[in-house]
Amino acid sequence: MIIEGVPFQVADWSGWPETRHAGETGFALWRTLEAGNIRVRMVTYSPGYQADHWCSRGHVLLVLEGELVTELSDGRVFQMTAGCSYQVAEGAEPHRSRTTSGARLFIVD
Repeated sequence: MIIEGVPFQVADWSGWPETRHAGETGFALWRTLEAGNIRVRMVTYSPGYQADHWCSRGHVLLVLEGELVTELSDGRVFQMTAGCSYQVAEGAEPHRSRTTSGARLFIVD
């Protein structure tokens, strides 16, 4: 990853504005910082959240709290708890996530 056009910046996520995104079930709350060629997000999934689409965007994702299940379009399924992460390239393997109990994530893409 080459990060370009991003000056040094400290983000206090506790005061960052949230946007709400509906899932197939449940919802996600995003706190988003866009700078240069990257997007950085602190995301909270509600209990019962299920993504409403397959995503092909590249990410680095870290589970901060809770449990997350990520499914790939080829049928593989990965269960992750706090401290687990994944990384996937742009356009590599379509994926979608769900959670039973809720989760908090840190995502860079």
